[in-house]
Amino acid sequence: MRTIAFFDMDKTILSESSGLLLMRYLRRSGRMPLGRMVYILWLALQYKLAIMDYASATARLMPTIMGQGESETWAMCRRWFDEMVAPCVTERAVRRMEEHRREGHVVVILSASTVYAVKLLAEHLGLGENFLCTYLEVEHGQFTGRVVEPSCFGANKVYWANWFARQHSTDLKSAYFYTDSYSDLALMELVGYPVAVNPDVRLRRLARRRGWPVERFY
Repeated sequence: MRTIAFFDMDKTILSESSGLLLMRYLRRSGRMPLGRMVYILWLALQYKLAIMDYASATARLMPTIMGQGESETWAMCRRWFDEMVAPCVTERAVRRMEEHRREGHVVVILSASTVYAVKLLAEHLGLGENFLCTYLEVEHGQFTGRVVEPSCFGANKVYWANWFARQHSTDLKSAYFYTDSYSDLALMELVGYPVAVNPDVRLRRLARRRGWPVERFY
């Protein structure tokens, strides 16, 4: 049975939140209204405290992209990734992934972020199609304003991690999971080797009580 090493993206592989990086990029180019920026900052705080209602947030945000073209989004995200995201990849995360690779482990990005960020990071790190993330519904090349369910947030990561494990004829008992967020608790409790990376306050306290390793990638 092969061992899988799952890595969260934001504040784990990256030293920043990709969502906030995109907000800054769009705001700088005049493509994000002030009201939406304030709401996203409020969501970022909720996420940090592990109290964000993902369904409610997506229901409010997704209609704002309805009718936009996916091809234009890919082009914009590639420019954004090269300029703002790639420089935030932490050296320690890359080294840890290389350690797993040398052990013959399957390294996978597991993130609540959308494919328009996660796929680019997987390409950047040479992981190919080894990524699990949230997809936005597209019809006739345009966004419908809906998320493809199940998303890859919180407890839904368990669904996708199990799916990936089955595809590789293994299970989660031998798997590693590196994350910064208490919102990922459901999966941390299932894998054999949970690792808290630059953890938020709630996860740091829990990791200490459970005896889970705590690491700093940046």
